[in-house]
This record gives sequence, structure tokens and C-alpha cells, in this order.
Amino acid sequence: MAIMITDECINCGACEPECPNTAIYEGGVSWTFAGGTALVDVELGDGTVMSAKETQSPFSEEFYYIVTDKCTECIGFHEEPQCAAVCPVDCCVPDPDNEEDEDTLMAKKSWLHNE
Repeated sequence: MAIMITDECINCGACEPECPNTAIYEGGVSWTFAGGTALVDVELGDGTVMSAKETQSPFSEEFYYIVTDKCTECIGFHEEPQCAAVCPVDCCVPDPDNEEDEDTLMAKKSWLHNE
């Protein structure tokens, strides 16, 4: 499952540079699929294709947040999610609404990095 940041976040920013997929963003900051990945285009669930450079609205205005579609729980990079390893208040936790097995996470890593 992907990792999420709870509202206990103190906005220290320790997690952001640790993410190998650039899936973590400061609250209020827009994001793109292209940032930190090899993606050029992204096919959405409805079949439409958009540029990976297209700016997306932030998921949180107040706290750091993780883009689920870019989170691989550091599978293929590290033994454990690095955001959770460095968080001083333990607010980087598994997201119960986004459960994914290791094979799915590895496939996502390959997709993100064109492997």
C-alpha cells in the first residue's frame, strides 16, 4: 500500500528529499507526474492521455502530502519507506485506502522510471 502523511505532520520537510520518486510535496505546492520520473505522458483511468508535465493541484494545502500514484513505498530502492524512517513524529504511515502488493509496487517503479 502507498504511504500517507497524517495531519500530525509538523511540516519539518525531512521526508521530501528522501523520496526516490519525488512523490512528496509541501502543502499548497502543485505537483506533476514528470517530477523525479521518466514519464512523458500519462494515461488516466478514463483512457485520456495527458502530458506528465501538466501541473496538478495539491492534495493538501496545510501539510506535506504524498502522491499515491508516484509512491512505491521505496520498493526497489530501499528496505523500508524512507519518509517513515526519517519522520520525527511518525506521521508517514501505510494508507489503508491504497493497498498494493510488492509486485504492483515494483511495476509502478518500472513505469515511473521507464525500466
